[in-house]
Amino acid sequence: MALKGPNIKSSYSMNIDSVTSFILSLQKESGDIPWHADGKTDPWDLVETIMGLNIGKNFDASYRAFEWLKNIQNKDGSWYSSYINGKPADLTCETHMAAYISVGLFHTWLMNKDSKLLEHFWPVMEKGINYAISLQTKGGEIYWARSPEGKIDPMSLLTGASSVFMSLKCALAVANILGEKRISWETSFDKLGKSIRGNIHNYNVSKSRFSMYWFYPVLAGAITGEKAEYRIEKYWRKYVIEGQGVRCVSDQPWVTIAETSELVLALYGLGQIEKAGIVFSWIQDRMYEDKTYWCGYTYPDMVIWPEEKISWTNAVSLMAQDALYNLTPASTLFSHRSWDGFIYTGLVN
Repeated sequence: MALKGPNIKSSYSMNIDSVTSFILSLQKESGDIPWHADGKTDPWDLVETIMGLNIGKNFDASYRAFEWLKNIQNKDGSWYSSYINGKPADLTCETHMAAYISVGLFHTWLMNKDSKLLEHFWPVMEKGINYAISLQTKGGEIYWARSPEGKIDPMSLLTGASSVFMSLKCALAVANILGEKRISWETSFDKLGKSIRGNIHNYNVSKSRFSMYWFYPVLAGAITGEKAEYRIEKYWRKYVIEGQGVRCVSDQPWVTIAETSELVLALYGLGQIEKAGIVFSWIQDRMYEDKTYWCGYTYPDMVIWPEEKISWTNAVSLMAQDALYNLTPASTLFSHRSWDGFIYTGLVN
């Protein structure tokens, strides 16, 4: 597939300071970082935001955000789906939100090799991972959540399960660093991977209109090699507007910066570096005057929507830049070549 894009120099896209300054302006004294001013916080996107801060080497702010997560974690290891001003808003407890802290912790360790950080947050991560795999079926699928009433919703979501797969990889990498052994995590990792690769029909297909359903199994490394390449190629025209970016949902003309950046990470993971760079070039002028990214826009009328600047959208744009330009020691986190199962090798594409 031949793609076209402007010839963007890496220096043009290096808006690390502007993005991290914006994120820092949102952080509260508690360490909480909401989506936007007066917005909500969800645990998954907060971890994404932490990784953006890491790329800017704002570790003090990252550590404060981790500490906020530690302080609000539920006894069973979960977090609520959203918080407003530190208070629970949506009392659903989702599995992928409970597990994702491991990705943020491992990303931080790749950046600064701070094993004391891993030791400090090990109990938090352990409880989060154990909550997620407690909702795993015999077939390997992960149910997506417990309801506010405490009932398990027997539905598995491919995007969420793929995120848990990535979280298990990183949790096992953290365990290896700390000399810990968790056979139950290894078993869950193997079962989940086999489920995603071999029984994808068991996942709720109604979510397939969302582009993350398409690329997240590749981004997480659950599907690799020729099968991953085939999946990306097969559905490309369903989700991608060439020259613009990735639709959030396939049946709406809404291009989002976060999904486009995540597709860049998925293509990078496959080793398709040139294609990833072209896709990233499409969004390089989708910025406000302060060099922070829009959340998204409608096409072809080019209306920015929503108008709020979003913390995690900007953070994942930095993660895409890091992968493309090898800015930090964590740039290879999503490279398929960097992993042998759950063993992190650090090999680059």
